[in-house]
Amino acid sequence: MSMPGEGLAKGLAVTLKTMTRRSHTQQYPDVAPELPPRSRGVIALLEENCTVCMLCARECPDWCIYIDSHKEEVAMPGAARPRQRNVLDRFDIDFSLCMYCGICIEVCPFDALYWSPEFEYAEYDIRDLLHDKEHLGEWMGSVPPPPAHDPNGEPAKEESAARKPAARPTTRPAGRPAAAARREEESP
Repeated sequence: MSMPGEGLAKGLAVTLKTMTRRSHTQQYPDVAPELPPRSRGVIALLEENCTVCMLCARECPDWCIYIDSHKEEVAMPGAARPRQRNVLDRFDIDFSLCMYCGICIEVCPFDALYWSPEFEYAEYDIRDLLHDKEHLGEWMGSVPPPPAHDPNGEPAKEESAARKPAARPTTRPAGRPAAAARREEESP
């Protein structure tokens, strides 16, 4: 049987214990916070890797990535005709719409987009949150290097495929169906 007011006494005890502890308030503007490694801040663009494949813009659920390009002919020595390649004219991300899901970074097949730990890019006007490719490229300097490969982890699928011995091709006499050859092998 509980005594009347027991819950109130427990609550007051927790309050008194908390009041005697020193607070751990971080003085944010004066002292920079310690961010965890690989934290998400802003999206950085490595323009040299972008092939204008448009996967990031197509997969973005908020449609906040705007890409424009044009085709340019590149003369290859010894080729019969010149090749064409896409040249990036515009790569903008509207951070007022972005929900920082990271889908654009995951789907980029050429590693042109990265997470940068920079998070202090507030603006007084919402229209200034539309960042162009030059502004996105400035954050590449703060992108941390990828984590080192774990030597005890699973090898890449390319490495394991290279280590497997090649399968011997099975030979069967000409003119015999494969099903008949299998039945002969299975019978005692």
